[in-house]
Amino acid sequence: MRFGVLGPLEVRTGEGVPVRVADLKVRALLADLLAHAGRVVPSARLIDDLWGDALPANPAATLQARVSQLRRALEDAEPGARALVESRPPGYRLDARAGDAARFEELVARSREAAEPSVRAALLDEALGLWRGPAYAGFEDAAFAAPEVARLDELRLAAVEGRAEARLDLGGHEALAAELRPLVAEHPLRERLRAAHMRALYRTGRPAEALAAFEEHRRRLRDDLGADPGPGLTALHRAILRQDDEAPGAAASNLPAEVSPLVGRDADVRDVAGLLGAARLVTLHGPGGVGKTRLAVAAARRHPGAVRLVALDEGAASGASAEEIATLVAGVLGLREDAGIPGGPAGRLAGALRGRRALLVLDNCEHVVEAVAGLAAALLRDVPDLRILATSREPLGIGGERLRAVAPLPAEAAAELFTARAGLTEGSAAVAVICARLDGVPLALELAATRVRALGVEELARRLDDRFRLLSSGARDAPARQRTLRAVIDWSYEPLAEAERAMLRRLAVHTGGASLDAALHVSAQSGVDVLARLVDRSLVVVGEGPRYRMLESVAAYCVERLREAGEYEETRRRHVRHYTALAEEAEPRLRGADQRQALTRMRVETGNLRTALDTAVHEGDADSALRLVNAMGWCWFLWGRPSEACRALAQALAVPGGAPAALARARTWHAGFTMLDGDGSDRDARCRAALAAYDAADGGVDDPWGRAWAHWFLGFARTGFGDLAVIDDLTGVALEGFRSLGDGWGEAAALATRAAQAVAGGDPGAAARDGARALELFGAAGDRWGRLQVSDTLGLIAEVTGDYARAAALHEDALRDAEELGLWTEASVRLSRLGRIALLTGDHERADDLHERGRRLAVRESHRRAEHFADIGLALAERRRGRLDEAETRLRGWLDWCRAIDGAPGLAFLLAELGFIAELRGDADAALALHTEGLAAARATGHPRAVALALEGAAGAHALAGRVEDAAEALEAASAARAAAGAPLPPAERGDVQRIERRIEQRVGARVRSGGPPAGA
Repeated sequence: MRFGVLGPLEVRTGEGVPVRVADLKVRALLADLLAHAGRVVPSARLIDDLWGDALPANPAATLQARVSQLRRALEDAEPGARALVESRPPGYRLDARAGDAARFEELVARSREAAEPSVRAALLDEALGLWRGPAYAGFEDAAFAAPEVARLDELRLAAVEGRAEARLDLGGHEALAAELRPLVAEHPLRERLRAAHMRALYRTGRPAEALAAFEEHRRRLRDDLGADPGPGLTALHRAILRQDDEAPGAAASNLPAEVSPLVGRDADVRDVAGLLGAARLVTLHGPGGVGKTRLAVAAARRHPGAVRLVALDEGAASGASAEEIATLVAGVLGLREDAGIPGGPAGRLAGALRGRRALLVLDNCEHVVEAVAGLAAALLRDVPDLRILATSREPLGIGGERLRAVAPLPAEAAAELFTARAGLTEGSAAVAVICARLDGVPLALELAATRVRALGVEELARRLDDRFRLLSSGARDAPARQRTLRAVIDWSYEPLAEAERAMLRRLAVHTGGASLDAALHVSAQSGVDVLARLVDRSLVVVGEGPRYRMLESVAAYCVERLREAGEYEETRRRHVRHYTALAEEAEPRLRGADQRQALTRMRVETGNLRTALDTAVHEGDADSALRLVNAMGWCWFLWGRPSEACRALAQALAVPGGAPAALARARTWHAGFTMLDGDGSDRDARCRAALAAYDAADGGVDDPWGRAWAHWFLGFARTGFGDLAVIDDLTGVALEGFRSLGDGWGEAAALATRAAQAVAGGDPGAAARDGARALELFGAAGDRWGRLQVSDTLGLIAEVTGDYARAAALHEDALRDAEELGLWTEASVRLSRLGRIALLTGDHERADDLHERGRRLAVRESHRRAEHFADIGLALAERRRGRLDEAETRLRGWLDWCRAIDGAPGLAFLLAELGFIAELRGDADAALALHTEGLAAARATGHPRAVALALEGAAGAHALAGRVEDAAEALEAASAARAAAGAPLPPAERGDVQRIERRIEQRVGARVRSGGPPAGA
């Protein structure tokens, strides 16, 4: 049991469930026992505490009754808890303590041992948070509680004082000055509390109020008690009069007051304050406008000693010497030049700081970084207690420096800052766009927020392409370099050497960053030193890989500079050449053992490859455009992005010119991807046109491998349309061509396609043979995508023959391969395949989870076929649960999509499911109409199992309508079709057929009982 006394008396079980102790006398008894903290309380004392002079007729018996009531209340709440109330001569004791009071005392004791003020403050925050009101509320005036209440109240006040001192050490002066005023008024004689209040007032720049507070206290003591303030408070008073930085707890600071809240940086402030506790030099580095100064000031407020902020951008010219920087710092500290300390300005500065626990904040060091580095090194060497917090767009680069990168704000914090500065009440999609396009850089967001009143959020978001003219008016009290977005970047760009400027502006043509090789090649640079200096200056961000990128605003600025330098067109052409060569180098690796690495590289470079294609098309460079799309075709194919492929290929093919071989390959890709994207119209004509380009005898290109590949790819692309005979012909030509060339990978691809068609055509034996050989050849080539295709076919064979364990194992292996390769469309299909297996084995909950995961993945990848496959699985589960309305809604949502695809892939199955729903509702006419249309679609595909399913559905409709002969005939035809396909219905899939058979039997039985002839008589 848990007992609480820091507020109203509270009782809870070990699991935290409240326990009701209703009777007031029983509650008083419990409070009395708790107040004695496990000691025995004599019965006579308990009687006196509970009843005083108003004694009951039999006090001892009444006390025993109250004890029994207390035991019963505890026992009812938690078995065994009655034993906590013990009978011990000469009375009773409670074998427990108030848990909240014990925890409070433990935390207070730990705070006294903690050295770090942040730890002390946290412990005392937690301790004081345990109080829910006055101790023993409701019994605080009772004689038995008074000593314990007084003790706890004293501990509480001491904790408040301790927390105030810890927060003073952390820099929480402004808030404390307000918070402590009413406490001092309530407890005017507590000198520790008054001292904390005086320090808070002094540190917030209100020394007169601090002195007045002391004078008020002195008069009160003199007038009321004839006494004087204690020595500690008197010493603090003298220190404030002297404005002594080293007075106890009176660390002076010239840090500016907060004008607006610092948003999104709480964790950063804690981190920087922690670094200052562990290191003597911490440098905050990051791009311009990211908020280094605000973060430094916020962290410096937590420093327990004297703090001085030196704004180097306001007093030090570019190229200033270390001596000039020392003179500027000395001036901020108020040191006279005739201080009589040898060693020049730096020596005088070191002498003045020596022996003092001080923090120097050197802000905006980038334009005088070498001088600051020299001064900082000397001061840290000569002043042991000194700490330096620097802000700079590049590191100081001296020993002992701890670097802390200041990143742009994450999306949520950026939106919070923008909405606050713009005076908005909530975010929106347009706010998210603004924050993303301005990279979450606080200064850029604040500049943009000033435009909301005039433009509104939507219009502001639309105009960000012209960001430098748009964000050209900032706060009048800001430094000139921070009043416009262009000025912020100018401040970093102008001091660069010409080689650094050239590399920076040329990097702007990359999209999504660049590898080291790409950065150097496109920028026409041979060494990494220049790039490293740009990283040091926070103009280029280095990420994993490594990859080098710029913030969007910096990139936009550099594009302008690139045009001004007359280098824009030539740099873009180098970009096209580099990424075309990269794609062509990766293309053959996508079909072998390096597949995973090549896919990863191409995925990372997707943005640059698109940009290169756009450039080639814009410049009319047909050769580069065709080379790019032909090299990218296999990536689009593996990623399952037919729509993107079609758009890119159409762009490239629209450019006049190009080599015949490149044109033939691109047209084949385009024809195949069009079909893979669901457009089956004119597919025969499309295929003939694509293949004609490879007919060397008729003026086409002489490319045997290309001819074999074209036949295979077009056959693969047609698999969704049920064109079994055409696909068989195409695949046969491909297989012959690949074998004649000795191309094992090509042979495996053709065999895998033929195996998949054999399953659809009802020949599982042939499918298994081709699949096994394809698996062997793909394994030799190291192509894991190929293994995925074959395992899908083998898994289907296992599924239709009822071997669900093998099917699941094959699909799980395939899912792992797909996930490791990053082929998320393939992963979606494998999840849905596993969902089907879970459905067939009766695990509907797992089936829903797998299908939903597959659906979400397909939606994310914008792949409609995979989404359709997953959604139909969810509809199957809903029908099997009897949720016919939900199932029908889901199925009909795909009906138009299926009808729009010539050849009706999936339409036969969809209509069969809708027909079964109509039958289950008792609508025989609707069911028969749906199954009749489904049967036509199934026969068009040539898939025997699809035909059998439609016949089974028709049988159900006939049986419902009482046409038992037609029903029996349809079932018999369905069974024959399945037998011919080598795939009779396994038990888990016989539910619909069994229902139909029962209905036929019932109809026949009813006919016999009524005297009619049996079926077939």
